[in-house]
Amino acid sequence: MANLTTAAVNVPTLDQLESGHSPWSDAWHRLQKNRLAVGGAAVLLVLAVICVFGPLFFQLSYQDQNLSLGATPPSAQHWLGTDTLGRDLLVRILYGGRISLGVGLSATIVALTIGVLYGAVAGYAGGQTDNVMMRLVDIMYALPFTIFVILLMVFFGRNIILLFVAIGAVEWLTMARIVRGQIQSLKKMEFIEAARSLGLSNRRIILRHMIPNILGPIIVYTTLTIPAVMLLEAFLSFLGLGVQPPMSSWGTLIKDGAEKMEEFWWLLVFPGSLFSLTLFSLNFLGDGLRDALDVRASKD
Repeated sequence: MANLTTAAVNVPTLDQLESGHSPWSDAWHRLQKNRLAVGGAAVLLVLAVICVFGPLFFQLSYQDQNLSLGATPPSAQHWLGTDTLGRDLLVRILYGGRISLGVGLSATIVALTIGVLYGAVAGYAGGQTDNVMMRLVDIMYALPFTIFVILLMVFFGRNIILLFVAIGAVEWLTMARIVRGQIQSLKKMEFIEAARSLGLSNRRIILRHMIPNILGPIIVYTTLTIPAVMLLEAFLSFLGLGVQPPMSSWGTLIKDGAEKMEEFWWLLVFPGSLFSLTLFSLNFLGDGLRDALDVRASKD
Protein backbone atom coordinates (compact mmCIF):
# COMPACT_ATOMS: atom_id res chain seq x y z
CA MET A 1 0.00 0.00 0.00
CA ALA A 2 2.87 2.33 0.82
CA ASN A 3 4.43 1.75 -2.60
CA LEU A 4 1.13 2.48 -4.32
CA THR A 5 0.74 5.65 -2.29
CA THR A 6 4.27 6.80 -3.16
CA ALA A 7 3.72 6.07 -6.84
CA ALA A 8 0.48 8.00 -6.82
CA VAL A 9 2.20 10.96 -5.17
CA ASN A 10 4.99 10.95 -7.74
CA VAL A 11 2.64 11.06 -10.72
CA PRO A 12 2.82 14.64 -12.15
CA THR A 13 -0.39 16.56 -12.52
CA LEU A 14 -1.46 18.37 -15.68
CA ASP A 15 -0.33 21.69 -14.21
CA GLN A 16 3.14 20.26 -13.66
CA LEU A 17 3.54 19.08 -17.21
CA GLU A 18 5.54 21.36 -19.45
CA SER A 19 3.27 23.15 -21.85
CA GLY A 20 4.06 22.93 -25.55
CA HIS A 21 5.30 25.87 -27.58
CA SER A 22 4.19 26.75 -31.08
CA PRO A 23 6.80 27.69 -33.71
CA TRP A 24 5.58 31.30 -33.56
CA SER A 25 6.02 31.36 -29.79
CA ASP A 26 9.55 29.99 -30.11
CA ALA A 27 10.33 32.58 -32.80
CA TRP A 28 9.05 35.37 -30.56
CA HIS A 29 11.30 34.24 -27.69
CA ARG A 30 14.32 34.06 -30.00
CA LEU A 31 13.55 37.52 -31.36
CA GLN A 32 13.37 38.98 -27.85
CA LYS A 33 16.90 37.75 -27.20
CA ASN A 34 18.25 39.63 -30.23
CA ARG A 35 19.06 43.06 -28.82
CA LEU A 36 19.79 44.65 -32.19
CA ALA A 37 16.44 43.51 -33.60
CA VAL A 38 14.51 44.65 -30.53
CA GLY A 39 16.38 47.96 -30.56
CA GLY A 40 15.65 48.40 -34.26
CA ALA A 41 11.95 47.74 -33.72
CA ALA A 42 11.87 50.22 -30.82
CA VAL A 43 13.61 52.90 -32.88
CA LEU A 44 11.18 52.39 -35.77
CA LEU A 45 8.20 52.62 -33.43
CA VAL A 46 9.51 55.83 -31.85
CA LEU A 47 10.25 57.39 -35.25
CA ALA A 48 6.82 56.49 -36.59
CA VAL A 49 5.07 57.97 -33.54
CA ILE A 50 7.15 61.15 -33.68
CA CYS A 51 6.59 61.63 -37.41
CA VAL A 52 2.85 61.03 -37.17
CA PHE A 53 2.08 63.01 -34.03
CA GLY A 54 5.06 65.35 -33.75
CA PRO A 55 3.82 68.02 -36.19
CA LEU A 56 0.66 68.41 -34.11
CA PHE A 57 2.73 70.12 -31.40
CA PHE A 58 4.18 72.74 -33.74
CA GLN A 59 2.38 75.84 -34.91
CA LEU A 60 4.40 75.88 -38.14
CA SER A 61 3.63 73.88 -41.25
CA TYR A 62 6.10 72.35 -43.69
CA GLN A 63 5.40 75.15 -46.18
CA ASP A 64 5.51 78.17 -43.83
CA GLN A 65 8.28 80.49 -45.03
CA ASN A 66 10.23 83.33 -43.48
CA LEU A 67 12.36 84.73 -46.29
CA SER A 68 13.89 87.39 -44.04
CA LEU A 69 15.22 84.62 -41.78
CA GLY A 70 16.78 82.53 -44.53
CA ALA A 71 19.01 79.56 -43.72
CA THR A 72 20.02 79.66 -40.06
CA PRO A 73 21.86 77.04 -37.99
CA PRO A 74 20.18 75.19 -35.07
CA SER A 75 18.98 77.52 -32.34
CA ALA A 76 16.52 77.68 -29.44
CA GLN A 77 13.77 78.87 -31.80
CA HIS A 78 14.52 76.33 -34.54
CA TRP A 79 16.07 73.23 -33.01
CA LEU A 80 17.43 71.86 -36.30
CA GLY A 81 17.77 75.19 -38.09
CA THR A 82 15.95 76.48 -41.14
CA ASP A 83 16.40 76.08 -44.88
CA THR A 84 17.14 78.76 -47.45
CA LEU A 85 13.48 79.82 -47.53
CA GLY A 86 13.29 80.15 -43.77
CA ARG A 87 11.24 76.99 -43.25
CA ASP A 88 11.74 75.08 -40.00
CA LEU A 89 13.85 72.02 -40.79
CA LEU A 90 12.54 69.91 -37.90
CA VAL A 91 8.94 70.35 -39.03
CA ARG A 92 9.87 69.52 -42.61
CA ILE A 93 11.74 66.41 -41.47
CA LEU A 94 8.71 65.22 -39.49
CA TYR A 95 6.37 65.77 -42.43
CA GLY A 96 8.95 64.18 -44.72
CA GLY A 97 9.07 61.16 -42.42
CA ARG A 98 5.35 60.68 -42.94
CA ILE A 99 5.90 60.56 -46.69
CA SER A 100 9.00 58.34 -46.65
CA LEU A 101 7.61 55.86 -44.14
CA GLY A 102 4.24 55.93 -45.90
CA VAL A 103 5.86 55.22 -49.27
CA GLY A 104 7.93 52.43 -47.75
CA LEU A 105 4.94 50.77 -46.09
CA SER A 106 2.36 51.31 -48.85
CA ALA A 107 4.62 50.34 -51.75
CA THR A 108 5.77 47.26 -49.82
CA ILE A 109 2.14 46.21 -49.30
CA VAL A 110 1.56 46.55 -53.07
CA ALA A 111 4.69 44.53 -53.82
CA LEU A 112 3.77 41.97 -51.15
CA THR A 113 0.25 41.46 -52.50
CA ILE A 114 1.34 41.06 -56.12
CA GLY A 115 4.43 38.98 -55.40
CA VAL A 116 2.79 36.54 -52.97
CA LEU A 117 -0.26 35.86 -55.14
CA TYR A 118 1.73 35.66 -58.37
CA GLY A 119 4.40 33.37 -56.91
CA ALA A 120 1.84 31.16 -55.16
CA VAL A 121 -0.18 30.63 -58.34
CA ALA A 122 2.94 29.92 -60.41
CA GLY A 123 4.39 27.49 -57.88
CA TYR A 124 1.12 25.63 -57.30
CA ALA A 125 0.13 25.41 -60.98
CA GLY A 126 3.51 24.20 -62.19
CA GLY A 127 4.09 22.95 -65.73
CA GLN A 128 3.58 25.28 -68.65
CA THR A 129 1.73 27.86 -66.59
CA ASP A 130 4.67 28.16 -64.25
CA ASN A 131 7.12 28.45 -67.15
CA VAL A 132 5.18 31.26 -68.82
CA MET A 133 4.67 33.19 -65.59
CA MET A 134 8.28 32.97 -64.51
CA ARG A 135 9.62 33.86 -67.96
CA LEU A 136 7.57 37.04 -67.65
CA VAL A 137 9.30 37.69 -64.35
CA ASP A 138 12.69 37.14 -66.02
CA ILE A 139 11.79 39.65 -68.74
CA MET A 140 10.77 42.24 -66.15
CA TYR A 141 14.00 41.61 -64.25
CA ALA A 142 15.90 42.56 -67.41
CA LEU A 143 14.17 45.95 -67.55
CA PRO A 144 15.80 48.80 -65.59
CA PHE A 145 13.55 49.34 -62.58
CA THR A 146 14.25 53.04 -62.33
CA ILE A 147 13.47 53.71 -65.98
CA PHE A 148 10.20 51.78 -65.65
CA VAL A 149 9.15 53.91 -62.67
CA ILE A 150 10.19 57.10 -64.49
CA LEU A 151 8.05 56.12 -67.49
CA LEU A 152 5.05 55.54 -65.24
CA MET A 153 5.57 58.93 -63.64
CA VAL A 154 5.90 60.65 -67.03
CA PHE A 155 2.83 59.04 -68.62
CA PHE A 156 0.45 59.20 -65.65
CA GLY A 157 1.66 62.34 -63.93
CA ARG A 158 3.41 63.01 -60.67
CA ASN A 159 1.34 62.38 -57.58
CA ILE A 160 2.01 60.67 -54.31
CA ILE A 161 -0.48 57.83 -54.85
CA LEU A 162 1.07 56.92 -58.20
CA LEU A 163 4.48 56.94 -56.54
CA PHE A 164 3.26 54.27 -54.09
CA VAL A 165 1.90 52.09 -56.88
CA ALA A 166 4.81 52.62 -59.28
CA ILE A 167 7.47 51.63 -56.77
CA GLY A 168 5.43 48.67 -55.54
CA ALA A 169 4.91 47.52 -59.13
CA VAL A 170 8.65 47.00 -59.64
CA GLU A 171 9.54 45.52 -56.24
CA TRP A 172 7.41 42.36 -56.32
CA LEU A 173 9.59 40.21 -58.58
CA THR A 174 11.94 38.80 -55.94
CA MET A 175 9.01 38.14 -53.62
CA ALA A 176 7.32 36.16 -56.38
CA ARG A 177 10.40 33.99 -56.83
CA ILE A 178 10.74 33.36 -53.10
CA VAL A 179 7.08 32.41 -52.72
CA ARG A 180 7.14 30.19 -55.81
CA GLY A 181 10.06 28.16 -54.44
CA GLN A 182 8.40 27.76 -51.06
CA ILE A 183 5.09 26.70 -52.62
CA GLN A 184 6.76 24.13 -54.86
CA SER A 185 8.33 22.41 -51.86
CA LEU A 186 5.11 22.67 -49.86
CA LYS A 187 2.59 21.35 -52.37
CA LYS A 188 3.97 17.79 -52.19
CA MET A 189 3.41 17.50 -48.44
CA GLU A 190 0.79 15.23 -46.92
CA PHE A 191 -1.58 17.88 -45.58
CA ILE A 192 -1.89 19.43 -49.05
CA GLU A 193 -2.66 16.02 -50.54
CA ALA A 194 -5.28 15.57 -47.82
CA ALA A 195 -6.82 18.95 -48.69
CA ARG A 196 -7.04 17.91 -52.35
CA SER A 197 -8.62 14.58 -51.44
CA LEU A 198 -11.29 16.46 -49.49
CA GLY A 199 -12.23 18.29 -52.66
CA LEU A 200 -11.08 21.77 -51.59
CA SER A 201 -10.69 24.28 -54.42
CA ASN A 202 -7.24 25.37 -55.56
CA ARG A 203 -8.01 28.90 -54.41
CA ARG A 204 -8.85 27.74 -50.90
CA ILE A 205 -5.78 25.50 -50.72
CA ILE A 206 -3.47 28.35 -51.75
CA LEU A 207 -5.00 31.04 -49.54
CA ARG A 208 -5.92 29.01 -46.45
CA HIS A 209 -3.32 26.26 -46.32
CA MET A 210 -0.20 27.15 -48.29
CA ILE A 211 0.40 30.89 -47.86
CA PRO A 212 -0.07 30.79 -44.04
CA ASN A 213 2.64 28.12 -43.89
CA ILE A 214 5.24 30.30 -45.63
CA LEU A 215 4.65 33.48 -43.63
CA GLY A 216 8.14 33.25 -42.13
CA PRO A 217 10.10 33.95 -45.34
CA ILE A 218 7.44 36.45 -46.43
CA ILE A 219 7.76 38.47 -43.21
CA VAL A 220 11.55 38.46 -43.38
CA TYR A 221 11.67 39.64 -46.98
CA THR A 222 9.02 42.27 -46.27
CA THR A 223 11.26 43.91 -43.66
CA LEU A 224 14.06 43.97 -46.23
CA THR A 225 11.81 45.38 -48.96
CA ILE A 226 10.80 48.46 -46.97
CA PRO A 227 14.32 49.98 -46.88
CA ALA A 228 14.81 49.13 -50.57
CA VAL A 229 11.58 50.96 -51.38
CA MET A 230 12.58 53.96 -49.27
CA LEU A 231 15.96 54.10 -51.03
CA LEU A 232 14.25 54.01 -54.42
CA GLU A 233 11.90 56.83 -53.38
CA ALA A 234 14.87 58.84 -52.14
CA PHE A 235 16.68 58.26 -55.44
CA LEU A 236 13.65 59.36 -57.45
CA SER A 237 13.28 62.43 -55.26
CA PHE A 238 16.99 63.13 -55.74
CA LEU A 239 16.32 63.15 -59.50
CA GLY A 240 13.34 65.45 -59.02
CA LEU A 241 10.80 62.75 -59.94
CA GLY A 242 9.48 61.96 -56.50
CA VAL A 243 7.61 64.15 -54.06
CA GLN A 244 7.05 67.61 -55.48
CA PRO A 245 7.60 70.92 -53.61
CA PRO A 246 6.54 72.34 -51.27
CA MET A 247 5.85 68.86 -49.88
CA SER A 248 8.96 67.09 -48.69
CA SER A 249 10.25 63.61 -48.09
CA TRP A 250 13.56 62.59 -46.60
CA GLY A 251 14.78 62.05 -50.15
CA THR A 252 13.96 65.60 -51.24
CA LEU A 253 15.47 67.03 -48.06
CA ILE A 254 18.68 65.09 -48.67
CA LYS A 255 18.73 66.31 -52.26
CA ASP A 256 18.32 69.94 -51.19
CA GLY A 257 20.91 69.52 -48.46
CA ALA A 258 23.45 67.94 -50.79
CA GLU A 259 23.24 70.95 -53.11
CA LYS A 260 24.07 73.35 -50.28
CA MET A 261 26.13 71.19 -47.91
CA GLU A 262 29.24 73.38 -48.14
CA GLU A 263 27.39 76.43 -46.83
CA PHE A 264 24.60 74.97 -44.72
CA TRP A 265 25.76 71.62 -43.32
CA TRP A 266 22.65 71.06 -41.16
CA LEU A 267 20.40 70.76 -44.22
CA LEU A 268 22.11 67.46 -45.11
CA VAL A 269 23.32 66.11 -41.78
CA PHE A 270 19.99 65.96 -39.93
CA PRO A 271 17.70 64.41 -42.60
CA GLY A 272 20.53 62.14 -43.77
CA SER A 273 21.20 60.90 -40.23
CA LEU A 274 17.53 60.18 -39.58
CA PHE A 275 17.18 58.36 -42.89
CA SER A 276 20.28 56.26 -42.17
CA LEU A 277 19.03 55.44 -38.67
CA THR A 278 15.75 54.22 -40.15
CA LEU A 279 17.48 52.01 -42.71
CA PHE A 280 19.81 50.53 -40.09
CA SER A 281 16.86 49.77 -37.80
CA LEU A 282 14.92 48.07 -40.59
CA ASN A 283 17.93 45.92 -41.53
CA PHE A 284 18.59 44.95 -37.91
CA LEU A 285 14.93 43.98 -37.51
CA GLY A 286 15.00 42.01 -40.75
CA ASP A 287 18.13 40.10 -39.70
CA GLY A 288 16.59 39.37 -36.32
CA LEU A 289 13.38 38.07 -37.87
CA ARG A 290 15.37 35.90 -40.26
CA ASP A 291 17.21 34.27 -37.37
CA ALA A 292 14.11 33.99 -35.19
CA LEU A 293 12.01 32.35 -37.90
CA ASP A 294 14.73 29.92 -38.93
CA VAL A 295 13.28 26.47 -38.25
CA ARG A 296 16.80 25.09 -37.83
CA ALA A 297 17.52 27.46 -34.95
CA SER A 298 18.15 25.72 -31.69
CA LYS A 299 15.51 25.85 -28.94
CA ASP A 300 16.53 26.78 -25.45
